[in-house]
Amino acid sequence: MTDTTRATRPSPPHAAPGRRRGPADRRRLSRATPGRELRWTAPGRELRRTASSQALRRAAPGRELRRAAARIDAATPASRDRAVDALRAVAILGVVLGHWLVTALVADGNSLHAASPLQDMPWFSPVSWVFQTLAVFFLVGGHVATHGYASARARGTSYGRWLSARLSRLFRPVAAVLTLWTVTAALLLLTGAEFMTIHTLVKLALSPLWFLLVFAALTAATPLLTRLHPLWPLAVVLHVDLLRFGFGAPSWLGWINLAAGWLVPYTLGAAWTRGELDHRRAGRLLLTGGTAATAALVAWAGYPASMVGVPGAEISNLNPPTLAAVTFGLAQCGLALLLRERLGRAMRRPMAWAAVALVNLSAMTIFLWHQTALMATTATGLLMGRLPGLHTLPEGLDWVVARLAWLPVFALALAGCWAAFRSFERGGGRRRSRVVREHRTPGRTGAAGARHV
Repeated sequence: MTDTTRATRPSPPHAAPGRRRGPADRRRLSRATPGRELRWTAPGRELRRTASSQALRRAAPGRELRRAAARIDAATPASRDRAVDALRAVAILGVVLGHWLVTALVADGNSLHAASPLQDMPWFSPVSWVFQTLAVFFLVGGHVATHGYASARARGTSYGRWLSARLSRLFRPVAAVLTLWTVTAALLLLTGAEFMTIHTLVKLALSPLWFLLVFAALTAATPLLTRLHPLWPLAVVLHVDLLRFGFGAPSWLGWINLAAGWLVPYTLGAAWTRGELDHRRAGRLLLTGGTAATAALVAWAGYPASMVGVPGAEISNLNPPTLAAVTFGLAQCGLALLLRERLGRAMRRPMAWAAVALVNLSAMTIFLWHQTALMATTATGLLMGRLPGLHTLPEGLDWVVARLAWLPVFALALAGCWAAFRSFERGGGRRRSRVVREHRTPGRTGAAGARHV
């Protein structure tokens, strides 16, 4: 009887008797709740339901972002030290922001030349203390490399295979940068651009490569450095500077410090792997000792206060590294070690960890293309004339304020470079990543699999 009643239910008032149900009617029927009696939806109720679904759709992006972050958080192995990834992300982003703040391309007629606010504004030097974070990157690199090499040996992986895998992740994105700037330089020459402008642009674009060469050399030497005490390379830096600045030795002697200077934080990373830096006392000693030594060298030994190179300066702390740059790096490494636990707790938040994971998955792309993003913004801005903070001389507080306003534009340009060239870092297509794992549900075998993403 119930079936008969449902079959003979009269048409609703808004449907004419005998009229065939159209697409709109069928859509209303399809929205009926499963398991309940099919009912016609009144037009007013349909309108309210549509408005409600639109509101949910507007709230969906934030909710989906949180869900994606939660998936990344859940997919990360519990054994992964997230603080290490956070330190690497901080180091990369520090270098990027530092370059954007202390690098200016000044438009002078039809040419561009590089300038630095540190040249005319010495009070701006503390910016380099915050954003010159290369020592932290070498610290993390030494820790990860020595730990990874020990794990590879335990698995029976040869040194050649281990080194090839590490160097390919470093140099795979370089091909895209070299290709783009080779073509760009050729086109600029053919169109009659001034040679000095081309030299300035290419030098800025390729300047990050020196870092990769040094880092690759230290990575290749990892088996020899696993037991090396950081005091040995520190002693080399000390004696090289003593010969250069105290006894008038040739300036080329300073290039020994290009390897020895960055070997200090790298071997600190190896000491971290050995467990020698686990106590907070080690971090405090590095922080206080490094800070005191750097302050003394700047105050009484004539070293520059800026931890990056300044055009026209007699001494550069970074090119090549000086003793002051190395002691400053020791202080940074000490601070990084002291912040490990706090960073580890912060990385338990899914949104924070997802952001760090994204930076780590694209670390080389971000590092290699951030100067190109700055130059692309500068070149595009020339279409609107000389813009403050972008094409003007960096010689006052007004330039600093204007440059801060340009940082989001640089970030947007870098995001475009990232979208275009990130596949080179991943080797094209979908590659296995060590940052997170996506856990599958148990299959037919009953065992849970894991897939790198």
